[in-house]
Amino acid sequence: MIALPKSVELRAGHGGLPMLYVQSSAGSGEIYLHGGHVASWTPAGAAPVLWTSSASKFDLGFPIRGGVPICFPWFGMKDGHPDAPLHGFARISPWQLVKVDDSFGSVTVQLRLTDSAESRASAWPHRFELLYTVTFGSELRLSIDVSNSDDNSGFGFEAALHNYYAVANSRKVIVSGLEGHDFIANGDASVVRENTPVCIGEGVSRRYLSANEAVIHDDGNARSIHIHSTGATGAVLWNPGAETAKAMADFTDGEWTKTVCFETCNIDGAAVWLNPGETHSMTAVISVTTPSRPLDRR
Repeated sequence: MIALPKSVELRAGHGGLPMLYVQSSAGSGEIYLHGGHVASWTPAGAAPVLWTSSASKFDLGFPIRGGVPICFPWFGMKDGHPDAPLHGFARISPWQLVKVDDSFGSVTVQLRLTDSAESRASAWPHRFELLYTVTFGSELRLSIDVSNSDDNSGFGFEAALHNYYAVANSRKVIVSGLEGHDFIANGDASVVRENTPVCIGEGVSRRYLSANEAVIHDDGNARSIHIHSTGATGAVLWNPGAETAKAMADFTDGEWTKTVCFETCNIDGAAVWLNPGETHSMTAVISVTTPSRPLDRR
C-alpha cells in the first residue's frame, strides 16, 4: 500500500468504490480509483467548482456522471464497434495508485492505467501506459501522459478531459475566450468562426478546432472559472439542454441547468499518433476568480 500523507485518506466512496479524499490548506477534493475519476475540487474558502449528478451511478462497469471523466482511447462511439463502451474504456476501468505527495498545501495524486488481456482483446488492442497526475490546491491541475509500450507498432488515440463545472444557472452563463476560433456544431459539418462570447442558453454542443483556453462567467455564483490547456488541439463546449437531458438516466429533472462542460481534447481528425516508445502529454489547469467579471452584453 502506498504511504499517504495526513492530508489524504483512502475511504469507501459512493457505492463502496475506493476513493481518495484530499483535505489540504489550499483545497479539497475526491478522486476515485474507478475510472481515475476526479469527482470534486473545492479551493479553500470557496464553493465546489466541479458538478456531479445526484443520479450518477457509482458502480463497476458504469461511468460516473460529472466531475472529470477521462475519455480514452476513443471519443464518442468507436467506429465499426457499436458494442464498445462510449468514450472508451478508461473511465470504467480500475486504476492503480502510484504515489501521493503533499507539498506547500497542494496535494498531488498520480494514478496509472495500462493495457490488460481484456483491453488487448477489445476494439483497441494496443500496449500502452497512461499516467494521470492530479494536483489539488488553489488551482486544479490535470495531466495525462500516454506512452506507447509496444516494441513494434504505432497507434493512434483520442483523449479528452470531460470536465463538468458547477454553475448557478447554465441558461445565464457566458463563456468567453473562444472568439476567433473555428468550431463545428453538433449535427452540422460546416465550420463556423466564433465571433462573440457564447451564451449557453438552452444547451450547446460545439467542438472547437484549436481553442486551448476559456473563461466560464457564472454571475449567479459571483465567480469566473478559467481553463487553460497545453498538448491539446481543441476543446468541446457542451450542455445537454432539457430534451437531451431527459433521455439520460443519470440526469435528474432540471440538473442540466447546474453544469457546463468545457472539455480539453485531442479527438476526431486531431487524434494523436504515437510510435513505439513515444509519449504524449496533455494538461488542463483550472482556476477561479471572484467576483465574476461581467461582460458587456449589449
